[in-house]
Parts: sequence; C-alpha cells; structure tokens
Amino acid sequence: MSVAAVPALRARVDPVDAVAGLLIVLSVAWRAVVSRRGFLAVDDFPIVSQADAYGLDFEHVFGLYNNHFMPAGRLITLAVERLAGYDYLPLLALMLLGQLAVGVAFYRLLKLMLPAGWGLLLPLCLLVFNPLTLELTAWWAVGVNLLPMQLAMIVAIGAQVRYLRTGDRHHLVTLAAAVLVGLFFFEKVLFAVPLVFLVALCLYAPGGPVRAVVTTVRRWWPAWAVLTVIVLVYLGAYLSMSTASTLREPSSAGEVGTFLRQYFGESLAPGLLGGPWSWLAAGDGTAVVAPTEAARWISWAAAGALIAGTIWWRRWVAVRAWTLLLLFALLAAGLIAATRLGSALSGVAGLVPRYLGDVMPVAALCVGIAVCGLRALDGTVEQPRRPVPVAALTAVAALFVASSLYSSVDFAADWSHKAGRDYLATARADLAVAEAGTVFMDQPVPEEVVPGMSSPWNMQSRFFGPEPSGPTFVSEAQRLSVFDDSGHVRPAWVEGVRAEPGPVKGCGYQVTKGRTVRIPLRSAVVDYWQVLRIGYLSDSDTTATVRIGDHPARSFPVRRGLNAMFVLMLAGGDRMTLEADDATANICTDEIEIGTLVPQPVG
Repeated sequence: MSVAAVPALRARVDPVDAVAGLLIVLSVAWRAVVSRRGFLAVDDFPIVSQADAYGLDFEHVFGLYNNHFMPAGRLITLAVERLAGYDYLPLLALMLLGQLAVGVAFYRLLKLMLPAGWGLLLPLCLLVFNPLTLELTAWWAVGVNLLPMQLAMIVAIGAQVRYLRTGDRHHLVTLAAAVLVGLFFFEKVLFAVPLVFLVALCLYAPGGPVRAVVTTVRRWWPAWAVLTVIVLVYLGAYLSMSTASTLREPSSAGEVGTFLRQYFGESLAPGLLGGPWSWLAAGDGTAVVAPTEAARWISWAAAGALIAGTIWWRRWVAVRAWTLLLLFALLAAGLIAATRLGSALSGVAGLVPRYLGDVMPVAALCVGIAVCGLRALDGTVEQPRRPVPVAALTAVAALFVASSLYSSVDFAADWSHKAGRDYLATARADLAVAEAGTVFMDQPVPEEVVPGMSSPWNMQSRFFGPEPSGPTFVSEAQRLSVFDDSGHVRPAWVEGVRAEPGPVKGCGYQVTKGRTVRIPLRSAVVDYWQVLRIGYLSDSDTTATVRIGDHPARSFPVRRGLNAMFVLMLAGGDRMTLEADDATANICTDEIEIGTLVPQPVG
C-alpha cells in the first residue's frame, strides 16, 4: 500500500464504527467467559433428546414444545445433536454468533435512526452489555428463541423506517421476510408487528394522538396490510396446532400489582443502569434478578432523572421515545401476566430476565433517541437545548459497562452450578467402568436435572438417548443397577411394601405341585407401575407367574439355586399370587418387596 493511500483508508474508516465494532466483539467475548462456566439446563435436555428420538420427523420439527413453535430451532438442535450429542460448546458458539448478529444489526439501526456521532455508542452498550440479556447467550432453550426474535425485531424496524422515508415498497419485502423468518424460531416474534406500528406512530407520525393514529394507518397502510396477512395466516396455523390454552387468570389484583412492581421496578429500571447487581439462584436454570432495596431506590431515582432530564433536553423527541418504550413494555408485560400469573411461579414472574428479552432492544433504542435525538423522515435532526458533551456520554457508557460487568459476576457464579452437567458426567464415568451386562430399569432423573413436568422426557431412557454409549434398560433382571441422585451406578434395591412372613418354617411360602400360592402384603400397594423384588430358592429351572391385585399376571424366569429377581409390573392391592409353570418344581420364598427402586443400602 502506498503512503498516499493511508490517509484515504483512514478517511474511509469511521472511528465511531471502529469503536462500535470493538465494543460488539468485546461484549461477545464477555458473554463467552460468563456462559462457558455453565452447561445445558432443564429444557435443553428434552429438546436435545427429542431431536435424537425423532430426527426429521415432520411432527417433531413442526410440532409445539411447551406451546412454542420453533421448527428452525428444532432443525439447528438436530444438526448439533447428530454431530456432538450433549456437547454444550457448539450450542454456545451458535448463541454467540447470534449475539454478534444482533449487535451488528442494532448498530446499523442506530446509524439509520439517530444522528451520527459518538452518542451512538451509549445505546449500543445498553443492549450488547446488558446483564438482563446474559440468559440469551447462556441457556440454549432461551437463546434459540429470543436471539432470532431480537434480530427479527431490529431488522423489521429498520425496514419499516426505510419504507417510511422512501415509500419504496421493496422494503416491505424485507419487513415481511424478517417477521416470517423470526416466526420459524419463536411465535412471540408476532410482537414485531405492533412494535413497527408503534415506531411509526410514536416517532414519525405528526400531530396529537388521534391525528397521529389516523395518519399512521392511512399513510402507511401497505405495511399494515402485509403484516396483517402474515399475522392472520400464522395465528390460524398456530392455534390449530396448540392443544391447550396457555392463558391464565390472576388470582388477585395484588398479584398483578406485585408482578408490575417486579417487572418495571426491580427488572427494567435496574436493567437500564447495568443492574440488577445481585441475583437469586433458581434451580438448574439461570438466576432471577434480586436487587437490594437500596439498589432499587437508586435505580428508580436514576431512571426518573434520566426521563426528566432527556425531556427537558430533547423536548417532544424524548416524550415520544419514552412513550414508545412504555407502550411496548406494557404490551410485553401484559402477555407475561396473561400466561404466567395464577400459576405456581407467579410470585417471581416479574423477576425472570428472559421475559424482558424483547423489551431491552426497544429500551436501548428509546434511550438513544431520548439522549441523542432522532433523524426525521426528511433527514433533519431537532437540536437540543445544548450540545451533548462527548466526554459525558463516554463516562456514562463506561459506568454502564462497569456496572454490567459487576452484575455478571454473581450471575456467572450461579450459572456455573449445573446439576445436569454433574449428573451426566458422573454417569458417563461410572458407565465407562461398569461390568459387562450392567442393566437398569427406567426411572426419572433427579427433579433438579429435568423437572417432572417434562415427562416422559425426564425418564432416564430419554435423557441418555443422545449418549453413544448409554445404559441398557430392561423390565426384568437378576442383577440390577440404578443411578443414584448424583449419577453414580449402584446395585439396586426395592423400598416399599413387604409380604407377611410365610407359614412354612425354613421356607416361607412354598410353591410346589403346580399350586397357586396366595401371599398377603403388610399394606396395600398403590395402583401403578411398581418393581417387585423376590428372593427365592429353587430346585430347578422353570418359569414363575406373579399377579398383584387385578392387573395382568407377569411371568419371569426362575433359576436353580439361591437367586433374586427384579420385575417391573402393574400392581395394586394388598395380595399377590405366585405359581410355577413346572408342577415338579419346588420354590421357597420369604423375601418379597414391592415398591420403588433405590440404591442398595450400604452394610
């Protein structure tokens, strides 16, 4: 490169762009350091194991998961599962790439809507370094939905603004494509439709509220027509697949008030300052926000000062920006209230950071407009009462990043504790050294690994499905093993209802001459699938048949000598019957227990 070309190259490289690029890369690196300490969690295991079980099955790819429509996420998960099983690193890499795309797209949107200058870096930092969005680049089940949603929202706003400025309907193609692609990841991308309407209404439509609504509808009706068609077709398809309504009714007005206080006062307000600074662990997933009382008061005061100061500074531009944020946040909060309140988790619904994943890009954009101003449709910018000091903006951005880094310390510590990772690693290690022929009966994994509400995907046979050398599951065995709560392989035992002592001295219950023996139990067995353990002494090889209650009989092989047998069967009642298929065989048993599998007691 010639010496003369160096100044030209410097002229082409905008220093604001260069710093913005560096900030985006640093934010991704920061998220990588935080997220790498964790692993797959809760819903991740069913999503991956379903990919292993069903592959490209149409009903799997286009079916709902917890009422979420996510075929694109299903396909991505399937591809990773086929290549890497339960490996977390490929999924983490995909989330970080998604965050990189979100950061670049958001900066492009800021350059489109805000005046050029160093002020663009403040709203950029507010989004890419926000602790409330750390969950999106840590937990796959969250990131695979919300990162595409954020990207779809940002691209849709940009396409809409370009259409408002130019009237070129080619931008409506981009708008429709952004929404449609996003909907293949997450049905909540439908929120992009009211968002782009609110952007046009609150930021660009002239006049008071009534005139602005009329102008927005009349002037830009082609956009609303395109989006309405998408919404109607999508909702029709989605509702036809949904088997149950997720709408709930709050138990009281107080519950609604608590939720709104949490949502706006303990999550959103601290989030605008790089909070919440402290977190509360919530099982194997990510933590929920838990700012101290002092932190809440400080964040409320700072948020109030920011709103009042920007309104004084930017006048109606700031009023319009804060109105946009308030309306969209209320819309997002309303959906959460309608689907989460009235449930067992309603007490913390307003503290879950992912429930603000769609609000934070809008919040960052609105803060940027309120502080820096807005490019009008003709390209002009309303001048503030006085210029924005670059040094002040730099200091605020630096303080926000420092606050976010502080908040991430506690988040990372909570995220690093992963019951699912530890359980899986322990089971893998024990299986690798287990004796040949080690078998198990299917049981649920611990509740903290996969909750029972995910049944049947909390069963060990499903959980270990993606493992290339997973355990073997049977319904009967002479020697049986179980996984304890830590994942260690242990000899199996049965804990439950025992049989009454048998009447024959030195034998207990004697099965001979083809007779059916009736064996009373010490108490009734719950009518469900149970495991029977029977220890016996037999003089020959044969087959025995056992029945507990009115359920079908179950046969199992009997081996000559002193042995024991574990049998999985439907059982219920307080009596069982036992008979041998060979009338010449003699079987003695006085060791019968029916119940659940547990690790064999030590000693």
